[in-house]
Amino acid sequence: MRDMAETAARVLVVDDDAGIRAALQEFLIARGYEVRAVANAAAARAALKAAPSEVVLLDVMMPGEDGLSLCRSLTAKGGTRVILVSARTEEESRILGLELGADDYVCKPFNPRELAARIEAVLRRDRPMAEASHAVYAFDRWVYDAASCALTDPAGVVTPLSTREHQALVALATRPSRVLSRTQLLDLIGQDAGDVFDRSIDTLISRLRRKVERDPRRPKLIVTVRGGGYSLQAKVRRL
Repeated sequence: MRDMAETAARVLVVDDDAGIRAALQEFLIARGYEVRAVANAAAARAALKAAPSEVVLLDVMMPGEDGLSLCRSLTAKGGTRVILVSARTEEESRILGLELGADDYVCKPFNPRELAARIEAVLRRDRPMAEASHAVYAFDRWVYDAASCALTDPAGVVTPLSTREHQALVALATRPSRVLSRTQLLDLIGQDAGDVFDRSIDTLISRLRRKVERDPRRPKLIVTVRGGGYSLQAKVRRL
């Protein structure tokens, strides 16, 4: 249970099942979280516009806009952790959710205590990288403001990064020229290696390359080291 003396982390529950919403809200409030609960994606967007949340518990299968679509939108903007909650247990569904930027994927039915533990694990991931995630990095004429997740190219055009793209770039920028294996990257971005496959990291790096490489098909900055992993091949200055 969270220490009540801590600032309450804000959690948004998004589920079309009123019973699940009410039960989760009651349980998480009792554990020290500040919780709001809404029934659909449109209401979630309105709630987040009114006040941000650190974590969104997002049901995958909802009428109207589904959870995967909303997840894609939230992670593209960055700044919000997303835990997908679904009755779908297929491996492909889980991989797709993680590739869209979700921080975790929990299958229904679940033990509420396990879900609370996963929320706390997601929140802990930001703490070791807190200082690094508020710095400004310059490399190969690019400037990355980690606090705002804004990547500025040599022409001054700003491109936002998703939460996981941000985590991957910070991990690489704080270890320039060092080869990071997929397992190391998974650990640095706060994802259990047992929960995803190499494909998830490869997809994440591919998305990041499309934003920083002049030619993503022939990467010069984020290079693949065969049998090793990935490396940022650039001198990095911390501004």
